[in-house]
Amino acid sequence: MKISTKKIAYMAMLVVLNIILTRIASIRIAIGTIEAIRIGFGGFPVILAGIAMGPMAGGTVGAIGDLIGYWINPMGPYMPHFTLTAALTGVIPGAMIRLFKTEQLGFWHLLVAIAAGQIITSVLLVPYFLYRLFGIPLVYKIVSSCITQVFNIPIYTILAKLILKRLSFSLAQQKVI
Repeated sequence: MKISTKKIAYMAMLVVLNIILTRIASIRIAIGTIEAIRIGFGGFPVILAGIAMGPMAGGTVGAIGDLIGYWINPMGPYMPHFTLTAALTGVIPGAMIRLFKTEQLGFWHLLVAIAAGQIITSVLLVPYFLYRLFGIPLVYKIVSSCITQVFNIPIYTILAKLILKRLSFSLAQQKVI
């Protein structure tokens, strides 16, 4: 599989955005010494990479963003569970978009792809891992994650639609999509 220099540059930019939005520009609420709630848009660059450049690019951006982000600004002990979750945040929407097999990505295509990824990763996997690793009550974390995703999923969808519309000509011309 050949990856162009331009695609690597786009992926690197999205990794940096992921790190900044996750580690610096997000609100973190701790229960004890463990982060229980994070409000922010750190997952969006990972989702955008998966949708615009494919599931492998989304997974790579998510995993590298998590690893470098941890190295720069650790928020507790390193847990590979969350690196897997970060990778899946990009892989699932990217794979869902590929399943639709359509030339034009509509709002509903994006909404379903993003919702599937966020429900699996943010609503199910993250609370499960926090429960198993740190004992954070599963019901509490699932409820808070659901509330957060009710806002994040439509916002991510609108942002993705706007950005893809603006970039569609240049990305398609460069065969990045």
